[in-house]
Amino acid sequence: MKLAVVGGGSTYTPELIDGFARLRDTLPVEELVLVDPAADRLELVGGLARRIFAKQDHAGKITTTTDLDAGVAGADAVLLQLRVGGQAARNQDETWPLECGCVGQETTGAGGLAKALRTVPVVLDIAERVRRTNPDAWIIDFTNPVGIVTRALLQAGHKAVGLCNVAIGFQRKFARLLEVEPGQVHLDHVGLNHLTWELGVRLGGPDGENVLPKLLAEHGDTIADDLHMSRKLVDRLGVVPSYYLRYFYAHDEVVRELGTKPSRAAEVAAMEKELLEMYGDPALDEKPELLAKRGGAFYSEAAVDLAASLLGGGGSPVQVVNTYNKGTLPFLPDDAVIEVQARVGHDGAVPLAVPALDPLCAGLIANVTAYEDLALEAALRGGRDRVFKALLSHPLIGQYDRAEQLTDRLIAHNREHLAWA
Repeated sequence: MKLAVVGGGSTYTPELIDGFARLRDTLPVEELVLVDPAADRLELVGGLARRIFAKQDHAGKITTTTDLDAGVAGADAVLLQLRVGGQAARNQDETWPLECGCVGQETTGAGGLAKALRTVPVVLDIAERVRRTNPDAWIIDFTNPVGIVTRALLQAGHKAVGLCNVAIGFQRKFARLLEVEPGQVHLDHVGLNHLTWELGVRLGGPDGENVLPKLLAEHGDTIADDLHMSRKLVDRLGVVPSYYLRYFYAHDEVVRELGTKPSRAAEVAAMEKELLEMYGDPALDEKPELLAKRGGAFYSEAAVDLAASLLGGGGSPVQVVNTYNKGTLPFLPDDAVIEVQARVGHDGAVPLAVPALDPLCAGLIANVTAYEDLALEAALRGGRDRVFKALLSHPLIGQYDRAEQLTDRLIAHNREHLAWA
């Protein structure tokens, strides 16, 4: 089995490598190719990756290349974890929206749109090159914004599934609180990427006992603190929202907070510099503890599980993924991309039925789906008017003057990445 990781020079990659090494029985990787245009980073990350495999006695071969076509040739699956523009572009996404009184975040709001506009054309080009070399390869997208990018891939006819680590993070957290194995916890996880709610927490499987009321009663303070939301709000909702919902439920408060501290991108950039120095140490043969602060917790477990199921191995039959709606949420088009539990196998992902959503959740999902429609149109076809309409439609913006200001700033800060600009 051959896998390729595009964006393999990311500081995330040792987390992924560690998962491949530990879970070799689930996903028996024989060849792993790390692909990245940044040769210097690739050398550091690739060296550590080989040492991790060696320490854990994994017989798989790890190679690195800056040649995309050579790297993906013959791959059974290609994982995408790239960041167009790097942390510098992310820093811009997190700062210029604040100038207009809007949240600055890399996947939500105006910053998220900027990332989509930079990313979608690049990802589609990569996917076309994968299809030319191996049309049967699966594409697993971890590149944000995952929902929009996955929809672009599916719309273009690629064999693609989107992946996010929010759900597995909740699963592991709830398992610890309940003192059970993670595999015993099944989530009624419903929504869009970075816009989800846990409507139920079931023990033993999709039809198991819903212990969410017990969790909220006994551990509500801990859950609320982790979300940076009030216990009162979580109790009133009666469900557990993704921490990304804080951008919607406490937008103005978040904007004030973001204006008083360095951007997350600046923090990550400093962390990445330190991590890369660590990776260059020939004595290091395991992922460092600092990597846990970088983000992407449990990404490796989720990626291995998904790849194994798609490639006919021993992955879990039910996983949370991003895939076509296909009537799962009746108020959305069939070709909307949603994030829910799905049965995953060699033919792809089929969403499971989900509990009925109340208007508080359904209305926001419908609104953000409409924004994603317009965002994808802007990413595929370009043009100032399309960017403006996408921004105007977003529930965190929604005002003509703000949308105008944000449009001008978005284009000015991303001109080098936008062919039409």
